[in-house]
Amino acid sequence: MIDIVDSQADFVTRVPLPPARLDSLSRDILRLKDELNAVVLAHNYQVPEIQDVADFVGDSLGLSQQAAKTKAEVIVFCGVHFMAETAKILNPSKIVILPDKDAGCSLEESCPAPKLKALQETNPNFYTVTYINCSAEVKALSDVICTSGNAVKIVNAAPKERDLLFVPDENLGAWVMEQTGRKMTLWRGSCYAHVEFTHENVMRIRREFPDAPLVAHPECTRAVRLLADEVCSTEKMVDYCKRSPVQAILIATEAGMIHRLRKECPGKRFIPVPVTNCRCNECKFMKMNTLEKLHDCMVNLNPRVELSHEIIERARLPIQRMLEISSQPLANAG
Repeated sequence: MIDIVDSQADFVTRVPLPPARLDSLSRDILRLKDELNAVVLAHNYQVPEIQDVADFVGDSLGLSQQAAKTKAEVIVFCGVHFMAETAKILNPSKIVILPDKDAGCSLEESCPAPKLKALQETNPNFYTVTYINCSAEVKALSDVICTSGNAVKIVNAAPKERDLLFVPDENLGAWVMEQTGRKMTLWRGSCYAHVEFTHENVMRIRREFPDAPLVAHPECTRAVRLLADEVCSTEKMVDYCKRSPVQAILIATEAGMIHRLRKECPGKRFIPVPVTNCRCNECKFMKMNTLEKLHDCMVNLNPRVELSHEIIERARLPIQRMLEISSQPLANAG
């Protein structure tokens, strides 16, 4: 698709690619993967045609795990900039490229490293749990990284004697507090796309589909989470939808997720929860990546992610800590 981004708005107008052009680009990308010994990683929120040519489609945790273990010489990261940075931190000697270097994140922008450092200095006992949606510089200031899929496990593993500081998503942090009972200081940040879901919008779509359960991402506000039948990461959404016996499910997350759900749960209907001005909800940053940009970045091996040795070394530790905790089995309850 050709994407036309309105810099003054929170939406992207997409013009579908002609089938012949779509097929040609897809075949070229598959050829380039072999020539470059490249792996293409795509977040669940990417456009369908990018998901369809990717080697791995998943959430932030799954993508981090794939980046950590890849043998490829080139990592092509179809997501937003901080995700490609994570891949570079875990693979400093490899080439990491992304389709659009300007694909950012409202959460990353909400938490500049100097402001986080200033807050940390107000309490030497802070233990900083940082959502992966942040810059490499913020990761370097953190004790441990988390994703929406493992945040509860990471917080439960945090030292009991420390004061927890959770950055930068206050909605995810509040949900984690509800699940763990651990008190935390929350950074005032949010995903602009997820907070567009409202109680009113959910109630309206539920009146239309009264028997459909609602699955919501924990970045949604509490007003939406309280209405959900399941609150979980995008990866766990796939598991829930596969297991659910119902044929229609309401989805409250970025609309790119619908494509993967339809592929992995054929025969079921997935209904995106609308927002006030749209029948679905798309992240303008995720949708900056297009199949053409993916193709061009592989041809040119650019734009590349480059980070200083110091930042890579400091940021790798909390990411590795996350991956180690995530790989540990859950402790037996009771």
